[in-house]
Amino acid sequence: MGSQHADQDHELPRLAGLISTDDFHAAVEREDITTVMVAVPDMMGRLKGKRLNALAFLDRIANGHNVSEACAYILATNVGMDPLGGFDLTGWDRGFQDLGVVADLEALRVLPYMPGVALVHCDAVQPDGTPLEIAPRRMLRTQLDRLAELGFEARVGLESEFVLCDGLRPVARHNLDYALDHPPALSDFLRYLEDALPEAGVPIEATKTEGAPGQVEVTFPYGPALPACDAYTVYKQTVKHLASRQALTATFMSAPFTGVGSGLHLHVSLWQDDAPAFTAASGEELSETMRHSIAGLLSGMPHLAPLYAPNPNSYKRYATAHSFAPQYMNWGHDNRGCAVRVTGHGEGTHLEIRLPGADANPYLAVAASLAAIVHGLTEKLTPPDACRRDAYADRQAPRVRRDLAEAVAYFDGSNFATSALGAAVVHHYAIAAEVELAEHRRQVTDVERERGFDRA
Repeated sequence: MGSQHADQDHELPRLAGLISTDDFHAAVEREDITTVMVAVPDMMGRLKGKRLNALAFLDRIANGHNVSEACAYILATNVGMDPLGGFDLTGWDRGFQDLGVVADLEALRVLPYMPGVALVHCDAVQPDGTPLEIAPRRMLRTQLDRLAELGFEARVGLESEFVLCDGLRPVARHNLDYALDHPPALSDFLRYLEDALPEAGVPIEATKTEGAPGQVEVTFPYGPALPACDAYTVYKQTVKHLASRQALTATFMSAPFTGVGSGLHLHVSLWQDDAPAFTAASGEELSETMRHSIAGLLSGMPHLAPLYAPNPNSYKRYATAHSFAPQYMNWGHDNRGCAVRVTGHGEGTHLEIRLPGADANPYLAVAASLAAIVHGLTEKLTPPDACRRDAYADRQAPRVRRDLAEAVAYFDGSNFATSALGAAVVHHYAIAAEVELAEHRRQVTDVERERGFDRA
């Protein structure tokens, strides 16, 4: 009995979620962790990298070396991971050279569904160690630094939607918005997801089913922007992993079916000296900081659409009125039809940016939003009047971009985009958009065959 009690007294803590480097070292020594996934978020927000032996990983970080290398094309490709020419970063003319991969040891975690494996978010760098400005994590850091120069910190809460399918059919047949009874496959999936995410260091506030068949919404608590985006990439990988285990598919397309839209809503607040900067003074409707931020979003976001709506499919989410996806660049108080929604109460008052679709890269979507907010703050812009009616009938507000071709035309060469992001970043993501457009232009679709096969 005494031996058993002693074992219990010295029982090692169970590894879960984000872990310190000390705990990681100890876990590797015990062989509780044998493999480390070094992960670089790509242009689509997917985690790309290698599986390293844990002892080799420890050796590399101890010696101050890059933990790995990766072909530069992981940040200069399309959704199909095809090696492409045309990018300044890499191509056939440059032999598809390597980039360095530097581990962010504050983003080291274990995943409950992958025993013995740790995951660490990494930054891609040039061979000489200089930052790679077009890398999504770097782009977000750049905007956070610009905001910090103005004395502000951004806190972000993400709200994600996806559709869970069995084959190409949603797992539910009907609108289950706010439902608390679900088909068995969907109910089981939600339970597994709610258990797995906190164990992976991804706390959640709530899960719910949405208005489209098989559609799920997951909301995350507020926190610093970069860790929030890191956590989102783990969430997305977890969703796909758990779905696959149930022989299901989770799609993060913005418009997976005609008339169905899935969003990635950004809840954003600014803080200054550890106090919320969006809180209005007594008798004021909005604080000055919030007014400038709203105006900056409405002015700047139309120039940056390829960063939050990167695919031709992204724009089909905006096509239907009264779909809860915005059609006009307007703002309103607790109005879910607007592009920018003022929501929350008191010190919790914040902005919900409803433009990004489910296919958006969170780093890029948040970076675009902060770039627009910085624009509003530095130029002290004033927003138009709030929309106090049907947001889809607000014809005085500018229209949200109608397609990717229109979006990239306003993005590439935009003085605002270039000043906010840098010419190299704009050029890189304009090429990525053109690659997607070219692929869609050459493909014959089912709609074309349905409407013209025997009638043309």
